[in-house]
Amino acid sequence: MDLTREQYLYMSKLAEQAERYEEMVNFMEKLVAGSTPAGELTVEERNLLSVAYKNVIGSLRAAWRIVSSIEQKEESRKNDDHVVLVKDYRSKVETELSNVCAGILKLLESNLVPSATTSESKVFYLKMKGDYHRYLAEFKVGDERKEAAEDTMNSYKAAQDVALADLAPTHPIRLGLALNFSVFYYEILNSSDKACSMAKQAFEEAIAELDTLGEESYKDSTLIMQLLRDNLTLWTSDMQQFLNFKTRPAMNELILTLGLMQDQIDES
Repeated sequence: MDLTREQYLYMSKLAEQAERYEEMVNFMEKLVAGSTPAGELTVEERNLLSVAYKNVIGSLRAAWRIVSSIEQKEESRKNDDHVVLVKDYRSKVETELSNVCAGILKLLESNLVPSATTSESKVFYLKMKGDYHRYLAEFKVGDERKEAAEDTMNSYKAAQDVALADLAPTHPIRLGLALNFSVFYYEILNSSDKACSMAKQAFEEAIAELDTLGEESYKDSTLIMQLLRDNLTLWTSDMQQFLNFKTRPAMNELILTLGLMQDQIDES
């Protein structure tokens, strides 16, 4: 039975409350499919779509990490019979991951990105597009991984161009983009220097304009700033293990700067 847009919205909220996220995805997909290209999603609808997919993909990504870890342990124990079973199970999880990513990427490319009219929604959807290509790059191998990484880079760069031009440094969507883009550099491209510089720049620019932050987005923005800082602290700690003594003072200066920045957040 086809429902109205308002009914799909209500059912999506109901599914969220019941923590039935796959059904939530289904309701939001139907809501999007029933919208005309000119009918851009509201902020509430947009956020519900994001929450639905984030929960579904989140459980699958967690499952993949656990299964991959078990696979490595079984291989180290030379447990060949178990390795065969685990590999087959991992392949099943990867198929599910691919299908979920394909679903949201199709929606983004065919409807959501083309219908975005505001800078905020453009950045939101392009960032989302980059996120799901990145999730593919986490488990794909060979040419498929390379293609997923290239698609991630292109999507994040397109989002970044709009964000830097039109969104304030403290805007939570711009900060979220910087957070995820820097994670992409660190985890997928293994470029720790670029990851740190991107996260640090986003953090510093936001700190400089913290006093202009509106009450409605203060909580979201400062939370993402904390995540940026946490990543920087972790990444610089990892990097320090590979640095020789001569380069450590510069790294220590960065860590001290991060501590001073945190003081500014805490005092706000």
